[in-house]
Amino acid sequence: MKMQTKDLIVVGFSGFGKEVFWLASRLGINVRGFLDDNPATNGQVFCSIPVLGGVESWMEYSDCDFVIAIGNPRIRKKVHDKMCSQGKPSFATLVDPKALIMDQYTSVGPGSIVCAGTIGTVEISIGAHVIVNLNCTIGHETVIDDFATIAPMVAISGNVKVGQGSELGTGVSIRQGLIVGDGAMVGMGSVVTKDVIKSAMVYGNPAKLIKIIDKEKVVQ
Repeated sequence: MKMQTKDLIVVGFSGFGKEVFWLASRLGINVRGFLDDNPATNGQVFCSIPVLGGVESWMEYSDCDFVIAIGNPRIRKKVHDKMCSQGKPSFATLVDPKALIMDQYTSVGPGSIVCAGTIGTVEISIGAHVIVNLNCTIGHETVIDDFATIAPMVAISGNVKVGQGSELGTGVSIRQGLIVGDGAMVGMGSVVTKDVIKSAMVYGNPAKLIKIIDKEKVVQ
Protein backbone atom coordinates (compact mmCIF):
# COMPACT_ATOMS: atom_id res chain seq x y z
CA MET A 1 0.00 0.00 0.00
CA LYS A 2 1.83 3.08 -1.28
CA MET A 3 1.85 6.37 0.58
CA GLN A 4 -0.54 8.85 -1.04
CA THR A 5 1.29 12.00 -2.17
CA LYS A 6 -0.79 13.44 -5.04
CA ASP A 7 -4.02 15.35 -4.80
CA LEU A 8 -7.08 13.11 -4.99
CA ILE A 9 -10.15 13.24 -7.21
CA VAL A 10 -13.19 11.35 -5.86
CA VAL A 11 -15.29 9.88 -8.66
CA GLY A 12 -18.89 9.87 -7.46
CA PHE A 13 -20.74 12.61 -5.58
CA SER A 14 -23.10 10.34 -3.67
CA GLY A 15 -23.22 9.94 0.09
CA PHE A 16 -20.43 7.39 -0.10
CA GLY A 17 -18.33 9.78 -2.17
CA LYS A 18 -18.66 12.31 0.63
CA GLU A 19 -17.65 9.65 3.16
CA VAL A 20 -14.55 8.92 1.07
CA PHE A 21 -13.73 12.64 1.18
CA TRP A 22 -13.92 12.33 4.98
CA LEU A 23 -11.64 9.26 4.88
CA ALA A 24 -9.10 11.03 2.67
CA SER A 25 -9.13 14.03 5.00
CA ARG A 26 -8.36 11.71 7.92
CA LEU A 27 -5.33 10.49 5.96
CA GLY A 28 -4.16 14.05 5.33
CA ILE A 29 -4.83 13.80 1.60
CA ASN A 30 -5.91 16.91 -0.27
CA VAL A 31 -9.09 16.30 -2.26
CA ARG A 32 -9.13 18.60 -5.28
CA GLY A 33 -12.68 17.78 -6.31
CA PHE A 34 -15.37 15.32 -7.33
CA LEU A 35 -16.40 13.98 -10.73
CA ASP A 36 -19.94 12.83 -11.44
CA ASP A 37 -21.94 12.21 -14.62
CA ASN A 38 -25.23 13.27 -13.03
CA PRO A 39 -26.00 16.73 -14.49
CA ALA A 40 -27.77 17.69 -11.26
CA THR A 41 -24.43 17.66 -9.44
CA ASN A 42 -22.80 20.16 -11.79
CA GLY A 43 -21.44 23.07 -9.79
CA GLN A 44 -22.34 21.58 -6.42
CA VAL A 45 -19.92 21.87 -3.50
CA PHE A 46 -19.31 19.74 -0.40
CA CYS A 47 -17.11 21.11 2.40
CA SER A 48 -15.76 23.69 -0.09
CA ILE A 49 -14.79 20.87 -2.53
CA PRO A 50 -16.49 21.30 -5.94
CA VAL A 51 -17.85 18.90 -8.50
CA LEU A 52 -15.40 19.57 -11.33
CA GLY A 53 -17.33 17.89 -14.14
CA GLY A 54 -18.27 14.52 -15.54
CA VAL A 55 -16.18 11.37 -15.45
CA GLU A 56 -14.76 11.95 -18.93
CA SER A 57 -13.09 15.14 -17.71
CA TRP A 58 -10.67 13.12 -15.57
CA MET A 59 -7.94 13.64 -18.17
CA GLU A 60 -7.89 17.35 -17.30
CA TYR A 61 -6.66 16.28 -13.85
CA SER A 62 -4.17 13.60 -14.86
CA ASP A 63 -1.70 14.94 -12.28
CA CYS A 64 -4.06 13.62 -9.57
CA ASP A 65 -4.85 10.19 -8.21
CA PHE A 66 -8.42 8.91 -8.45
CA VAL A 67 -10.71 6.70 -6.44
CA ILE A 68 -14.13 5.51 -7.62
CA ALA A 69 -16.51 5.95 -4.70
CA ILE A 70 -19.53 4.13 -6.12
CA GLY A 71 -21.01 1.31 -4.05
CA ASN A 72 -22.59 -0.68 -6.89
CA PRO A 73 -19.80 -2.92 -8.27
CA ARG A 74 -21.27 -3.12 -11.76
CA ILE A 75 -21.43 0.65 -12.11
CA ARG A 76 -18.01 1.01 -10.49
CA LYS A 77 -16.47 -1.29 -13.09
CA LYS A 78 -18.20 0.51 -15.96
CA VAL A 79 -16.81 3.83 -14.73
CA HIS A 80 -13.35 2.28 -14.35
CA ASP A 81 -13.45 0.85 -17.86
CA LYS A 82 -14.67 4.17 -19.28
CA MET A 83 -11.75 6.00 -17.69
CA CYS A 84 -9.20 3.41 -18.75
CA SER A 85 -10.46 3.49 -22.34
CA GLN A 86 -9.31 7.12 -22.48
CA GLY A 87 -5.89 6.74 -20.89
CA LYS A 88 -4.07 5.47 -17.83
CA PRO A 89 -5.49 7.06 -14.67
CA SER A 90 -3.58 6.55 -11.44
CA PHE A 91 -5.80 5.00 -8.77
CA ALA A 92 -5.21 5.58 -5.07
CA THR A 93 -5.53 2.98 -2.33
CA LEU A 94 -7.24 4.38 0.78
CA VAL A 95 -7.06 2.60 4.13
CA ASP A 96 -8.55 4.53 7.04
CA PRO A 97 -6.11 5.11 9.93
CA LYS A 98 -8.64 3.44 12.25
CA ALA A 99 -8.67 0.24 10.16
CA LEU A 100 -6.36 -2.50 11.42
CA ILE A 101 -4.87 -3.66 8.12
CA MET A 102 -1.10 -4.22 8.13
CA ASP A 103 1.08 -4.34 5.02
CA GLN A 104 3.08 -7.37 6.11
CA TYR A 105 -0.06 -9.46 6.53
CA THR A 106 -2.48 -8.09 3.94
CA SER A 107 -2.34 -6.84 0.34
CA VAL A 108 -4.78 -4.20 -0.89
CA GLY A 109 -5.03 -3.43 -4.60
CA PRO A 110 -5.18 -0.08 -6.40
CA GLY A 111 -8.42 1.84 -6.22
CA SER A 112 -9.60 -0.02 -3.12
CA ILE A 113 -11.14 1.62 -0.06
CA VAL A 114 -11.00 0.20 3.47
CA CYS A 115 -13.09 2.14 5.98
CA ALA A 116 -12.71 2.83 9.69
CA GLY A 117 -13.14 0.03 12.20
CA THR A 118 -12.35 -2.80 9.80
CA ILE A 119 -9.97 -5.50 11.02
CA GLY A 120 -8.09 -7.85 8.71
CA THR A 121 -5.89 -10.50 10.31
CA VAL A 122 -3.25 -12.42 8.31
CA GLU A 123 -2.63 -13.69 4.76
CA ILE A 124 -5.49 -11.66 3.31
CA SER A 125 -5.68 -10.52 -0.31
CA ILE A 126 -7.97 -7.62 -1.21
CA GLY A 127 -8.08 -6.97 -4.95
CA ALA A 128 -8.40 -3.79 -7.01
CA HIS A 129 -11.33 -1.37 -6.68
CA VAL A 130 -12.80 -3.21 -3.71
CA ILE A 131 -14.90 -1.38 -1.10
CA VAL A 132 -14.70 -2.66 2.48
CA ASN A 133 -17.04 -0.48 4.50
CA LEU A 134 -17.17 0.38 8.21
CA ASN A 135 -16.53 -2.13 11.02
CA CYS A 136 -15.98 -5.32 9.01
CA THR A 137 -13.91 -8.31 10.09
CA ILE A 138 -11.88 -10.36 7.62
CA GLY A 139 -10.39 -13.65 8.75
CA HIS A 140 -7.12 -15.34 7.83
CA GLU A 141 -6.38 -16.49 4.26
CA THR A 142 -9.41 -14.72 2.82
CA VAL A 143 -9.37 -13.51 -0.78
CA ILE A 144 -11.64 -10.67 -1.91
CA ASP A 145 -11.54 -10.29 -5.69
CA ASP A 146 -11.65 -7.10 -7.76
CA PHE A 147 -14.69 -4.80 -7.63
CA ALA A 148 -16.36 -6.58 -4.71
CA THR A 149 -18.43 -4.46 -2.30
CA ILE A 150 -18.45 -5.33 1.40
CA ALA A 151 -21.09 -3.33 3.30
CA PRO A 152 -20.74 -2.24 6.97
CA MET A 153 -20.44 -4.80 9.78
CA VAL A 154 -19.83 -7.82 7.56
CA ALA A 155 -18.07 -10.74 9.29
CA ILE A 156 -15.99 -12.91 6.96
CA SER A 157 -14.47 -15.97 8.60
CA GLY A 158 -11.14 -17.50 7.63
CA ASN A 159 -10.25 -19.03 4.27
CA VAL A 160 -13.21 -17.48 2.42
CA LYS A 161 -13.18 -16.52 -1.27
CA VAL A 162 -15.34 -13.52 -2.23
CA GLY A 163 -15.70 -13.40 -6.00
CA GLN A 164 -15.26 -10.56 -8.44
CA GLY A 165 -18.01 -7.97 -8.44
CA SER A 166 -19.94 -9.63 -5.63
CA GLU A 167 -21.91 -7.72 -2.98
CA LEU A 168 -22.23 -8.55 0.71
CA GLY A 169 -24.99 -6.54 2.42
CA THR A 170 -24.81 -4.93 5.84
CA GLY A 171 -24.36 -7.39 8.68
CA VAL A 172 -23.72 -10.49 6.55
CA SER A 173 -21.86 -13.36 8.24
CA ILE A 174 -19.93 -15.97 6.24
CA ARG A 175 -18.81 -19.31 7.64
CA GLN A 176 -15.17 -20.30 7.22
CA GLY A 177 -13.94 -22.00 4.07
CA LEU A 178 -16.76 -20.90 1.75
CA ILE A 179 -16.83 -19.42 -1.75
CA VAL A 180 -19.08 -16.55 -2.79
CA GLY A 181 -19.17 -16.68 -6.57
CA ASP A 182 -18.49 -13.85 -9.00
CA GLY A 183 -21.32 -11.35 -9.26
CA ALA A 184 -23.28 -12.83 -6.37
CA MET A 185 -25.41 -10.71 -4.02
CA VAL A 186 -25.93 -11.61 -0.36
CA GLY A 187 -28.79 -9.72 1.31
CA MET A 188 -28.24 -7.75 4.50
CA GLY A 189 -28.22 -9.72 7.73
CA SER A 190 -27.84 -13.07 5.97
CA VAL A 191 -25.89 -15.97 7.44
CA VAL A 192 -24.00 -17.85 4.73
CA THR A 193 -23.45 -21.51 5.65
CA LYS A 194 -22.67 -22.95 2.21
CA ASP A 195 -21.09 -21.82 -1.05
CA VAL A 196 -22.94 -19.19 -3.11
CA ILE A 197 -22.88 -19.87 -6.83
CA LYS A 198 -21.94 -17.28 -9.44
CA SER A 199 -24.60 -14.62 -10.12
CA ALA A 200 -26.86 -15.86 -7.31
CA MET A 201 -28.91 -13.60 -5.08
CA VAL A 202 -29.28 -15.18 -1.64
CA TYR A 203 -30.91 -14.04 1.58
CA GLY A 204 -31.82 -15.29 5.05
CA ASN A 205 -30.55 -17.32 8.00
CA PRO A 206 -29.36 -19.62 6.64
CA ALA A 207 -29.02 -17.84 3.28
CA LYS A 208 -31.12 -19.40 0.51
CA LEU A 209 -31.28 -18.79 -3.22
CA ILE A 210 -33.73 -16.08 -4.22
CA LYS A 211 -32.92 -15.87 -7.93
CA ILE A 212 -30.14 -15.87 -10.50
CA ILE A 213 -29.17 -12.35 -11.51
CA ASP A 214 -29.38 -11.40 -15.19
CA LYS A 215 -25.99 -12.39 -16.61
CA GLU A 216 -25.76 -9.15 -18.57
CA LYS A 217 -25.67 -7.26 -15.27
CA VAL A 218 -22.89 -9.37 -13.74
CA VAL A 219 -19.29 -8.17 -13.76
CA GLN A 220 -17.34 -10.28 -16.25
